Amino acid sequence: MHRVHFGIDQLLDKTGLVEGRLGLVTNDAARTARDADLQSRVALRQAGFNLVRLFSPEHGLAANAADGAAVADGSDPLTGLPVVSLYGERIRPTRASLADLDAMLFDVPDVGARFYTYLWTLSHVLEACAETGVPIFVLDRPNPLGGKLAAAEGPILDPEKFSSFIGRAAIPIRHSLTVGELAQLWNAEWRLNAKLRVIPCSGWKRSMHWPDTGLPFNQTSPAIPSYESALLYPGLGLFEATTLSTGRGTDFPFQAIGAPWLNTQAILEDFNSSGIRGLTAEQNDFKPAQPPFASVQCHGVRLRINDHESTRPVAEGLQLLASVIRKNRRDFRWTNYPTAANPGGGGHFKKLIGRGGVREALEDGAPDLSEHIKNWTSTPGWVERTRSFLLYS
Repeated sequence: MHRVHFGIDQLLDKTGLVEGRLGLVTNDAARTARDADLQSRVALRQAGFNLVRLFSPEHGLAANAADGAAVADGSDPLTGLPVVSLYGERIRPTRASLADLDAMLFDVPDVGARFYTYLWTLSHVLEACAETGVPIFVLDRPNPLGGKLAAAEGPILDPEKFSSFIGRAAIPIRHSLTVGELAQLWNAEWRLNAKLRVIPCSGWKRSMHWPDTGLPFNQTSPAIPSYESALLYPGLGLFEATTLSTGRGTDFPFQAIGAPWLNTQAILEDFNSSGIRGLTAEQNDFKPAQPPFASVQCHGVRLRINDHESTRPVAEGLQLLASVIRKNRRDFRWTNYPTAANPGGGGHFKKLIGRGGVREALEDGAPDLSEHIKNWTSTPGWVERTRSFLLYS
């Protein structure tokens, strides 16, 4: 078993690397590898780093605010430091909040999916630091879904048509990069010239999914409590644009979908006979504690991971979505998804999927759906674009 350390652990071992007045973008999910109960910000303070201000992404510093809910500024009960929220009144640091800093640190765990907003908080912080000349240090972490570029899954976002806070750059849904690698990519492709330095992990290899690290999985947000939820999120996250439950308010969010009207038996037969590898679908009725269908018994389909290496969550999520539409045409509906970053919530599926034509093909029940999905999830040019920014073998 490899002993994996995060960027925060590496920084704690390198005294003098970052000095002066420091800001830190973080949340409670950011812990050290050497002590899974120790938050990064506490570890930095204990090591003598001069943190003066914290910044929090969606879900707040405690990483427990509801999905899409605006979070106010506040103070940290652990360190007493002021906390500037980057999900609510603003989504990027103001010049005033950066003016007295000698450097900005970023340490927030990602889950490897394009529409998880922590990535886009990083993108805004990177731009703000470039504009103000404040050096930014990204404390890297493993991609919990692994780093094999052959496992990346599109569509690659078309930012000219579908840019939003769940996707601002032309990257695939499952991108197979770390946050540090993405920061380097954006700094180069957007020509930001930010004073960027990535503090890499040690002991992590691209072939490693989270279980291979031997480390506990710290809940990254309310609906991603486990590696299994993270792995299936790039596919089942697409159901957030429908009226179905994605298992929020159960013990298995983003591992199941359900509704009182769902024809589970027909869906199971359709999905399990479609040649899917890596997982199987089974009936799992549930009563979620959160909307939609809070406290209502739902007929459910749950995905069970048999082999994480061969699981392709986006392709499998699209296949499941197609089965749901095909077998429940009378009841299936798309829906808006209001959030603090998108108050109207319109066009949510297109923002999630990142390209046009997918919703229409799913609705039409195209007979060659497998070929469509293969095309949609391809990642043309991604390996070539990212090769020079990879930090791990």
